[in-house]
Amino acid sequence: MRAVVYDRPEHFTVADVPVPEPGPGEVRLKVLVAGVCGTDAHLHVGEFGPTYPLTPGHEFVGEVVALGDGVDADLLGRRVVVNNCATCGHCVECRRGRPVFCRNVAAQGVNAPGGFAEQVLTDADRCFVVDDLEPEVAVLTEPVACVVHGLDVLDLVPGSDVLLFGAGPTGLILTSLLARSGAGRLVVAAPTAAKLELASARGADVVVQLDRADPEGSQAQLRALAPDGFDVVIDATGALAVLGTTIGLVRDAGTVFVYGMAAEAAEWPVSPYEIFRRELTIKGSFAQQFAFDRALSALRNGRVDPVGIITERFSLDEYGDALAAVADSSVVKAVIVP
Repeated sequence: MRAVVYDRPEHFTVADVPVPEPGPGEVRLKVLVAGVCGTDAHLHVGEFGPTYPLTPGHEFVGEVVALGDGVDADLLGRRVVVNNCATCGHCVECRRGRPVFCRNVAAQGVNAPGGFAEQVLTDADRCFVVDDLEPEVAVLTEPVACVVHGLDVLDLVPGSDVLLFGAGPTGLILTSLLARSGAGRLVVAAPTAAKLELASARGADVVVQLDRADPEGSQAQLRALAPDGFDVVIDATGALAVLGTTIGLVRDAGTVFVYGMAAEAAEWPVSPYEIFRRELTIKGSFAQQFAFDRALSALRNGRVDPVGIITERFSLDEYGDALAAVADSSVVKAVIVP
């Protein structure tokens, strides 16, 4: 079979590799669609803890084509999505019910073979049957699950005035769920008009098109919307330039929520005195835990609208182009169709 294989940062090939055989409790999937996200761009340059050789791809949906011993025969031929993280269950974090921090995690697409391949092995007990969802809807399950976990962490107070930076895939999913999770007003700010239209359709009360050539003017426009500051300011971009504006836009005793993934070496200067004096809260959210079932409910009942999120499709041979699409502001989300 063919798969994207890295031997070191920034060096990959689309190679012929052996078809893996499922062991006890495992299944082999024919990959139907695999999502490309910002994490893959970080992995490309060696960030986020990759193990080589690596086949990336942590968002994937596939058809079960082979079963290992002990797997229910009814799973054969079913369409499934996969929770890509296998946790140990016995480290201190797992025992505290925080598997997202498992010390021994095997994360497919990060330190174990992922879905940018024609076929992939996974544990049967991490599969969720999605025969009722189209593959390009089901493939959004993992990013939706990450947002659901993020909202668990945020613990939004009903009626909060919320400013969200970013209208990419995660920004749009956040928009859908924040608008239905108690935000009193939701303002979405991003530089791309077409993406802001998608945010409006998903429940944003106000959209603000940021002008990269006039950042001060954009900040003034946002401050005018909330002269005393927003209760919650969320960054879903991972851009330091955006993070640098969040403290100045949040109200006293408000919350800054770091959802976007910045480079590992990036540093965000924050005044400790300002955090102390204004009683500010800074929260972060990483990956997902205990959220796949709720993510699937949100996709099935329409709380998360998948229309318009996937805008580009690439083959395995076009993997380099798919990576480049992550940085293209005209692209909402790209997928690999092996």
